Amino acid sequence: MKIIGSGGGGKGGGGGGGTPHEEKDNLDSKSFARILDLIGEGEISGLVDGAKSIFFNNTPLQAADGSFNFKDVSFETRTGTSSQTVIPVTRNVATTKTVASAGTSIPAGTAGRVIQITDSDVDAVSLQITVPALQQFSDEGDIFGTSVELAILVQYSGGGYQTVLSGGSAKIAGRTPDPYVRDYLVNLNGAFPVNIKVQRITADSTSSKLQNEIQFNTYVEIKYDKRSYPNSALVGLKVDAEQFSSIPSRKYLVKGIKVKIPHNATVNADGSLSYTGTFNGTLGAAQYTNDPAWCLYDLLTSSRYGLGAHVIETEIDKFSFYAASVYCSQQVDDGTGTGGTEPRFTCNVNINNQQEAYNVINQMCSVFRAMPYYEAGNLTITQDAPKDASYLFTLANVLEPGFTYSNTSQRQRPTVVVAKYLDLELRDINYVEEIDTANQARYGSVVKNIDAFACTSRGQAARLAKWLLYMSNVEREVVSFTTSIDAGAVVRPGQIIEIADPVRSGERRGGRIVSATTNSVTVDDATGLSIQGASTLSAVLPDGTVEQVTVSGITNNVFSLGQHFSVAPNPNSVWIFETSTILTTTWRVLEVKEQDRTNYVITAGEYNSGKYNHIENGIALPVRDVTNLDIPPAAPSNVSATEVIYENTGIARVKIVVSWTSTSDTHYIRYRLQNGNFISRTVDNSKSYEILDTIAGNYQIEVYSVSSSGLRSTTFNTPQSPFFVAKGKTDPPSNVSGVSLLPIDETSAILSWDRATELDVLLGGKTLIRHSSKTTGAQWKDGQNIVVAAAGNQTQKIVPLLAGTYLIKFEDDGGRESPSPGSQDSAWNNTRVTTNLPAPSERLLVGDVDEHTPNFTGSKTNTVYDSSLDALKLAITNNAVSTTGEYVFANSVDLTQPYDVNLRKVLEASSFNLNNLWDDRVDLVDSWGYIDQVGGLTEATKCNAAVYVRSTNDDPSGSPTWSAYKEFSNVLITGRAFQFKAILTSNDTNQNIAVTKLGAKLELQGRTESISTPVTTGSQQYSVSFTNAFKQTPTVVVTPTNQQSGDFHELANISRTGFQVTFKNGSSAVARSFVWAASGFGKEVT
Repeated sequence: MKIIGSGGGGKGGGGGGGTPHEEKDNLDSKSFARILDLIGEGEISGLVDGAKSIFFNNTPLQAADGSFNFKDVSFETRTGTSSQTVIPVTRNVATTKTVASAGTSIPAGTAGRVIQITDSDVDAVSLQITVPALQQFSDEGDIFGTSVELAILVQYSGGGYQTVLSGGSAKIAGRTPDPYVRDYLVNLNGAFPVNIKVQRITADSTSSKLQNEIQFNTYVEIKYDKRSYPNSALVGLKVDAEQFSSIPSRKYLVKGIKVKIPHNATVNADGSLSYTGTFNGTLGAAQYTNDPAWCLYDLLTSSRYGLGAHVIETEIDKFSFYAASVYCSQQVDDGTGTGGTEPRFTCNVNINNQQEAYNVINQMCSVFRAMPYYEAGNLTITQDAPKDASYLFTLANVLEPGFTYSNTSQRQRPTVVVAKYLDLELRDINYVEEIDTANQARYGSVVKNIDAFACTSRGQAARLAKWLLYMSNVEREVVSFTTSIDAGAVVRPGQIIEIADPVRSGERRGGRIVSATTNSVTVDDATGLSIQGASTLSAVLPDGTVEQVTVSGITNNVFSLGQHFSVAPNPNSVWIFETSTILTTTWRVLEVKEQDRTNYVITAGEYNSGKYNHIENGIALPVRDVTNLDIPPAAPSNVSATEVIYENTGIARVKIVVSWTSTSDTHYIRYRLQNGNFISRTVDNSKSYEILDTIAGNYQIEVYSVSSSGLRSTTFNTPQSPFFVAKGKTDPPSNVSGVSLLPIDETSAILSWDRATELDVLLGGKTLIRHSSKTTGAQWKDGQNIVVAAAGNQTQKIVPLLAGTYLIKFEDDGGRESPSPGSQDSAWNNTRVTTNLPAPSERLLVGDVDEHTPNFTGSKTNTVYDSSLDALKLAITNNAVSTTGEYVFANSVDLTQPYDVNLRKVLEASSFNLNNLWDDRVDLVDSWGYIDQVGGLTEATKCNAAVYVRSTNDDPSGSPTWSAYKEFSNVLITGRAFQFKAILTSNDTNQNIAVTKLGAKLELQGRTESISTPVTTGSQQYSVSFTNAFKQTPTVVVTPTNQQSGDFHELANISRTGFQVTFKNGSSAVARSFVWAASGFGKEVT
């Protein structure tokens, strides 16, 4: 039995004269709060350090130095055993009773006052001791406090009295002029009836100046709640209510529930476990530990507060929990910077509400990076902890479409993680922040707040925050693929797998084994593989494990091994070859899902075995070289460029075709004209690129190789350094070839030539045709245009039939003409055709106009006669040749009657460059392209002379109506009178034309007019009129059709318009029939 009470004190004294002193009233009645707190399920280990582990309003009941921060507080604890006793705190019944001698003083001595408790259900009695007044007076009138001491004794069932309260705790000290009541609680724990005696220890007062009387007036019989709350950890409190304005908040630092731990485990002071020997699968007695693996195990197997009703303990893989526990209990840096250590993972949590089992299990697993799953009917866990690879995957044991990779958006990745945890020193929530400074500088602050579940360590919370930063920003990639049952049935979540993906590595480095011994392996295909540094071969052995050995050589498809396999791999098992330059990628299996009865879909997350040291110890992540795609490819070679003319929307344009040699499939080309901005393009699956619609100029062209990973070669090559000089369409067209002339009649012919080959001639170009009266040595400058230029795609043109030389050039769409080769050029005869007119039918020259003699005396406009050249030329003004000039012939022709006239021009002219004669040149001879206009590609070709004619059927001496002037060369024209002029043109103010012969020849064609149907004369002279009069008297032939013997005929009055004929026989005229024909020149047009 334990009685908890309070004591008081005061002091008395005297004083000198003066105003009497009255000591302050310092005795108040006390009341107590009684509290019963449920800590949790039991059995727990209990409070960590007694009263120091109880906190009121976050202040410990007992300080570290042993002093108490609160007075008059008592507590009891129960650890939650099934047989624990009641904590007498909660009152079910409280009955107040009056003492028989109430209101009377208790005298000093052993007799005291006695009450008897006969109700055996009473658990405790509260004695209410009253002090009517407690004070003393001095002779000077001062009032002081005083004290009185009592004792409480208990007698069970007639036995001896036992003192339960005495001494200081039973003394009432202080001053009060008023009644003061103090309760004393006596817990009963013996046989009934029970006698309780209150004795006065202090001697009775014998003076009215000393007031210290005590009375025992009432008491309360208390019957407590009898419930012990088995399996529930409790704390019962009795608190002096004077110290708190309301019920204080309470916190308790406890070592929590006891759980079963392995037989070979020892609990350390920090709650973690140490292991010795080998775990045989059995668990020992329940003990307190904060090991999260065994806390989870307890939660899964407990039938009171866990899943024990649903999970059978024999169906749990204890060994996976054991492995996780070993990793959890390892000591790591506590992050304080003092060199201290702590367990890697601990579980300190109070689960005080009902939740979904799935959520609770996952929360518990999150404490130590575990993942639960069922395997073959057993519940097991896998932990993200260092481990070796368990299986190999290549395209040889993966179904189409191979490996599929996914990633998270950068915007979803945190750069700052704030972890919330319970700080045991503060006994409140605290926060730890981890920052990825590199990514924060690039992407800004992306904050993620997390709850560090069951975490009371700042170091563990910091490691969790670092883990999340790492997983979000480094191991952020996920791979998924489909494999067959031979792999899918053995791979489990949490295992580490290796993948050799040629799409990632840049080359094939895995496949299937054809045959193997322990020291030699023949594989399906080892093409391109070679020893590079430390080279190894990994294979899946018959027991499903992965073994890696060194490789000493590769011949064809055979690996010679430096180390031997422990067992020869089976044929058709998977192999992977690694070198110091290309390693496999490693992944942690997240899910294995059966797709059908034969195939499985595996999902795995990116894995780096160095992350554990990186997160816990700050060691830099090891660089794992998994690809050669990060090696810049070699720059392309044999880069060349050519210009090609092409058609676009009917227009000839120029493109630069750049080509190269390279082993890459993708290339990057950039180019610019002169110093303009670069234009960049990516070229896929081609070793050439066309730069369209180019012009003349310097092109800077750079060609790079691009690897399949998008890495560009560090250098480039060019078709021509520093520039590719593009000509555009500045090159002249090729010379015309295959020229021939086919006369049609006496005035025209078909001029033919080979089709042009250049697009800029065929599209928008022309075929220029000139004629020179020279039959030998004629050059382009000697010729004049005789027809409108033919289209560039034509190969024939009807031209006037003239004596002399026809000259032909191609002109492209930019006005550039094909060269005019000299007589020594082998192409000379291909660009021209020389012809002499065939012998025409007999003609009559009726006009021969010659303006050269004497000296071009006709009317001139922008033309002049140059006596030094003895030629007509364009006038020159301010050293510039006139672009056009006109010369009207001084001579004209009047045939007196209109006729159909064959009109041929007479024109001989030659173009020349202004001031380019020998005597005019002042520059160095070496710079001359030609001398005195002879030969050379720069001869004057921009000039032309054309002859025009107009005609009238009227008398030119009157008021005739003239036709418009039109150009002619060799035409048939109708008219009586004809006037002529020449028009000279130059498209270059530095080029002129010299006309040395200028005229026209008018000829009438010979013709015959006749009849085929005989006419009859009668017996007289018969007159015949021609349908069209001749220019001159024709020759007439008359042929009788019924002539008789002795007949003859006489012709008379033959003229250009007709004749008369008389048939006679003897001297008499006779009637006869005849036909006739008249032959002469000209055909008068009426």
